[in-house]
Amino acid sequence: MKEQDIQALLGKLPRLKDEIRHVIVGQEAVLDQVLITLLAGGHGLLEGVPGLAKTLLVRTLAKAVELDFRRIQFTPDLMPTDILGTEVLEEDHATGKRFFKFNEGPIFANIVLADEINRTPPKTQAALLEAMQEHEVTYAGKTYALPSPFFLLATQNPIEQAGTYPLPEAQLDRFLLHIKINYPTEQEELNILSGTTGTGQAQVQPILSGEEVLQLRQLVRQVSISEDLLAYVNQLVRATRPDTTPVAFVKSYCRWGAGPRAGQALVLTAKARALLQGRFAVTEGDICAMAQPVLRHRVLVNFVAEAEHITPDRIVDELLQSIRLPKAVLS
Repeated sequence: MKEQDIQALLGKLPRLKDEIRHVIVGQEAVLDQVLITLLAGGHGLLEGVPGLAKTLLVRTLAKAVELDFRRIQFTPDLMPTDILGTEVLEEDHATGKRFFKFNEGPIFANIVLADEINRTPPKTQAALLEAMQEHEVTYAGKTYALPSPFFLLATQNPIEQAGTYPLPEAQLDRFLLHIKINYPTEQEELNILSGTTGTGQAQVQPILSGEEVLQLRQLVRQVSISEDLLAYVNQLVRATRPDTTPVAFVKSYCRWGAGPRAGQALVLTAKARALLQGRFAVTEGDICAMAQPVLRHRVLVNFVAEAEHITPDRIVDELLQSIRLPKAVLS
C-alpha cells in the first residue's frame, strides 16, 4: 500500500470509534479492546452482569463495519447443528435423484455474536472450537470455509450467576482477549438515562468495509517490535507457570499458567493497540495495557488463591511489578 493509502485507512479508525460512541456511552477501555481484537484478527470474550450493553456494543460495531452479521442466542437446549448448520435431503427435479445438501448455520457470517455463551452446555460450546481456530467448519466429513474476515465476539454473565456453564480451558484459550465490562460512572449512567429514554434514536453509519478490515490486519503485523520487548513478553508469559516461575507470588497462588498462544496474543494485541493510536512501533506501555485481558483467562488460580480472593488480574499485576525491562531499554 502507498503511504497516502495507509494514512487514509488509519484515519478511519477514530471515525469508527466516534460512530460507535453515538450509541455506546463511556466504556472507552472496553471499546478499545474490542477494536484491538478486530484489528488483530482474533476473537473476544466480553463478561459483565446483565444490562451493561454487551450485546448492544457488538451490534453497533457490526453496523459501523460493513460486514455480514449474525447473532446466536445461547440457551440450555441449543444444539451444535443450530450453530454450524445441517444436511437436508433434496431432490433434483430433472433427474429424480436425491442428494444431501448442507445448509449453512449462523456461524457463516463475518461478525458473529455468541450471546450468553456460558448458558449452553459444553457440548454445544465446543461446536465453536474449529471455527474459532481454523476459520472453517467440518460436517459429515466435508470442510466448509467461513467468510473472510471472520470475527466472533461472545458475551457471558459472571460464572457465579445461576444457570451458567464455565467455558473449558481449551475454548477460553482460543479467545484473544477476555474483556471485562464494569458498571458506568455516575455521569455516564446519567448520560445513558438522558440519551436513551427520549424520542431521538442514534443512527450508525458504516465506516469500514471487509476489505479494509483485512488491510488493517496486515498493517498490524507490520508494526515493529524490538527484540527486547519480545523477550519481555516471553518472560511475562513464562513467569505465569508455577513450576518454573521466578515470582514467589505466582508459585503460591497459581495452579496453571499460560501457554505459547498467550505470548502470540500479547504481541499481536500490543501491535494492534499501537496502530489504533497511530504508531508503528510497540512500546512497553502497549504490552502492559494488554497483559490483563490477554492473560486473565489463561491463568488458573489454586484453592488458596480462591480462599484469599486472589484473582488472575492480581497475579498479572504482581508479574508486571516483578518483571521489568532493563533501564537501558527504557531509556
